[in-house]
Amino acid sequence: MTRPDLKKLIPLLLMIYTIAGVIGFIYEEICGFINEGYFFKRGTTYGPWIPIYGFGALLIFFLTVRFRGKPLLVFLISSLACGTLELSSGFILDKVFHLRLWDYSGVILNWGHVNGYICVRSVITWGIFGLLLMMVVLPLVEKFQKRRPKAFNIVTIALFSAFVLDIVLSLSIKYVGK
Repeated sequence: MTRPDLKKLIPLLLMIYTIAGVIGFIYEEICGFINEGYFFKRGTTYGPWIPIYGFGALLIFFLTVRFRGKPLLVFLISSLACGTLELSSGFILDKVFHLRLWDYSGVILNWGHVNGYICVRSVITWGIFGLLLMMVVLPLVEKFQKRRPKAFNIVTIALFSAFVLDIVLSLSIKYVGK
């Protein structure tokens, strides 16, 4: 087994995290519109990204990268792993920090929800996101990284830095500054 080139892997992971956060934001906006009938800002950050989707994408990447040629396995692993991530995150945020950032109990297509933390729709969505990430997004990102490594690194650092700055500002203003 060859050791991964960290100079390539780390920027790749940062880009995956950022792209997934944006895709998650778009998904949340669409779901919010379907449930409420109008668009409203979703998530805890100011920008168009949601951190848990980035963490989910990294989890998917590490658990499924060796199964890229097996879509069913990527779907199942993504669904199970990220369903578990969402359930545990929702529970911990609710019980430890008294934050309820999402609740599936009052939305459409919420069959099988567990205290509103997860539902079958969200678990299936994570599986679909896993397929999208590993079969579409990752090959495109790797192609960009291979063809234009310096540009890739600059774009990655700029986007990820903005994302991290947004998270820090959002947390400090919304939760620490109270």
